[in-house]
Amino acid sequence: MAIHKVLIVDDSKTETLFMTDLLQRNGFAVRSAENATEAFARLAEDRPDLILMDVVMPGQNGFQLTRSISRTPEFTGIPIIMCTSKSLETDRVWGMRQGARDYITKPVDGAELFAKIKALG
Repeated sequence: MAIHKVLIVDDSKTETLFMTDLLQRNGFAVRSAENATEAFARLAEDRPDLILMDVVMPGQNGFQLTRSISRTPEFTGIPIIMCTSKSLETDRVWGMRQGARDYITKPVDGAELFAKIKALG
């Protein structure tokens, strides 16, 4: 599956702008959401090929949201990469157990992100 449409779920406007710019300069169509409610609205409007998920967000955190998305039948096939400042190995393992396909720590390195996206496609 080729990845063209990416949904960024992050409550940090700075991180969202950085990743949006990075992805758009490399040919990806990008949408964003700041929380779980917005994320599910974006998923319903326009199914992305990939979700980049922050962990630390108000309300439902990224681990909980990843679990919810990965267990919703119409969205189970959408890969999720956690993009977070939480760098402990236990965080990475927990994210993967919730349904994430990969895990990147912030600050996001563009080359690492594109390698992980390519590995999914």
